[in-house]
Amino acid sequence: MPDTKGFFDLTATRVNRRSALKGLAAGAGLIAGPGFVRYAQAESSAPIRIGFQSHRTGIGATYAHWYEKTTAAALKAINAAGGINGRPVEAIIEDDGTDAGRGAEVVAKFARQHKTNIVYGTLFSNVVTGSAPTAGELRMPYYVVSEGYHVASGKMNRWCLQPGITDVRQQVSSMAPWIVANAGKKVTMIYPDYAFGYDHRDFLPPALEKNGAEVLARIAIPPTESSFTKYFPQIPADTEVLYHVMVGPAVLTFVKELGEFYGTSGPKLFGFIDSLEGVDINSPGLEFLEGSHFWEGSPRYAQANDTEAQKAYRAAVGMDDNGAAVGDPKDVSTAGHMFGCWETLYVIKKAMEDCDYKGTEDRARLVEATEALTDLAEGPEHPQGPKIFNGKLHQVFGVQYISRLEGGRLNVIHRTSIEDGLYESDVDYTTQPL
Repeated sequence: MPDTKGFFDLTATRVNRRSALKGLAAGAGLIAGPGFVRYAQAESSAPIRIGFQSHRTGIGATYAHWYEKTTAAALKAINAAGGINGRPVEAIIEDDGTDAGRGAEVVAKFARQHKTNIVYGTLFSNVVTGSAPTAGELRMPYYVVSEGYHVASGKMNRWCLQPGITDVRQQVSSMAPWIVANAGKKVTMIYPDYAFGYDHRDFLPPALEKNGAEVLARIAIPPTESSFTKYFPQIPADTEVLYHVMVGPAVLTFVKELGEFYGTSGPKLFGFIDSLEGVDINSPGLEFLEGSHFWEGSPRYAQANDTEAQKAYRAAVGMDDNGAAVGDPKDVSTAGHMFGCWETLYVIKKAMEDCDYKGTEDRARLVEATEALTDLAEGPEHPQGPKIFNGKLHQVFGVQYISRLEGGRLNVIHRTSIEDGLYESDVDYTTQPL
């Protein structure tokens, strides 16, 4: 899809032999380094180093693949436009194995060995909660792309922020009225048995009840489970809506076995796209999903009313109209989440420029500059939609998408407002010392 407005025109990008060799010498973890453009004179010409905590192995590997692609594309665009404060930006990748203990070790490694300016990119809730204490102890700004409620809950620390992707509490709060009005009032939930799933367990029921519905059963399934048929008999017979959200390497098995269990006679389905992230919706055995609905953080399929910024973003990250990698239809994206990497990097850029960031001695000022942000306008830097950042909660609020699976593709039928997901909280990270 062409970038008709030239938002991310990278044709001026040049890498000479010297910079290319320098990048190779820095190791395989270097996504983007100096040499892309001629940078403006800056107080320090040293690259800004971002420690990218990636789930290259473990149950988060599918997400990591596209988180890395999106990060590379965003840094390429940022560097092509002159970097941050006239300095090039590079990302150093470390694999945390989607493991909480290794996550904390990776954060420490970024601080002590790689000496990165920040740490960024963490998705899975267990890794975020396991790593945040270390980030706080080392006074390391920790920008997560997780959507879990753990940041806004107040259980993290002032060094941990989520400015580029919304959290589960606001997601389910904004969708509950639509579910009740269009799908049914007797709901059974299936969710992963860990922190992310608990956010759904804790916040969806009150949101549904507020709109006149009830939750009949809550079924927690380990994210490492490989077979799911044994759980389905727990679904009450009078269920009108089956709300499902699963993660991990066996999501395709989950939806296939769900179809085998119900055939065409089951309850209406409303799922989080997590249950199908990285999975071809037209895979054999998924025909029963036709007509069902999904939450999407950002649409997988190109829509007729896509903005020019959305089109440019899709082109930059290499995603075709069907949400797969350009030239490889089997490489299906994690479009519902990966936009958060793009948008978080642009938040970091904005905050660093606002505080005239020069080095690690300015880390506290960077946190304060991020807390000072409010409105994030929809556009090239925020193609998913408009957002409002709450500096006290360290959480961004934004729009959600509800899509219907029809004709082998997901078509957006409803976009919520930011106001639909707002909630009251007495959390205030700004009262904590830095």
